[in-house]
Amino acid sequence: MTTTNATESTTKRLDGRQLGDLREVRFDRQFTNSTPGSVQVSFGETRVLCTAMVTDGVPSFLQGKGRGWLTAEYSMLPSSTKQRKSRDRGRVDGRSVEIQRLIGRSLRAIIDFDLLGERTIWIDCDVLQADGGTRTASITGAYVALYDLLKSLSDKRKLRAWPLTTQLGSVSVGVVSGEAVVDLCYLEDRDADVDMNLVMTGKGEFVEIQGSAEGATFSRQLLDTMLERGEAGIRRIFELQQAALESAPEQ
Repeated sequence: MTTTNATESTTKRLDGRQLGDLREVRFDRQFTNSTPGSVQVSFGETRVLCTAMVTDGVPSFLQGKGRGWLTAEYSMLPSSTKQRKSRDRGRVDGRSVEIQRLIGRSLRAIIDFDLLGERTIWIDCDVLQADGGTRTASITGAYVALYDLLKSLSDKRKLRAWPLTTQLGSVSVGVVSGEAVVDLCYLEDRDADVDMNLVMTGKGEFVEIQGSAEGATFSRQLLDTMLERGEAGIRRIFELQQAALESAPEQ
């Protein structure tokens, strides 16, 4: 195993993006008519349908405490990849379990559950097309779906007060050919020497940093570069989320 340094020569990305550039990010709100919290989020060719729904009641460990809860589920549809992916039947595969737990705890970090009442919010993230970064796209899109659901509840005066404490976004960062790059597509992710996923709030605080060496170790200097570029990418995501929420959903 070799050590990758931040000082190695610059490489041109496969799609011509600069090192810190996101792919085209799009939020198609109210994508279905079953719930106001319904968003198709696209990061380049990665597309995820994120929905948020609410039910009365909470898990047994919260009953009688007057607080709400949020849980998340994640799945990849069979045609989301070029080779058909088998459906999860009865038993969810380990990767999906890991990702849905990440989505759930990321969103729970920005909710004041005392203001929700004894209700459970269900977040479902279904990958329609996968080209890298499905977990980070899921978290980013789920925030928009959650916001729209809560806005609907607030408009109907079903909330004690606004329960979201801040914004939430997520992006992948990696090291490809010695360079720290943001928002990896599948081919970049496949060849990355280091793979990292960042989840950050609008307050600039991290909810989660998942990072590991895939083909090479990495220096503290390169880690700092990945964090800086990832944070800049998420701040751009915040701007795009806000712009989407301020515009009328496309019909």
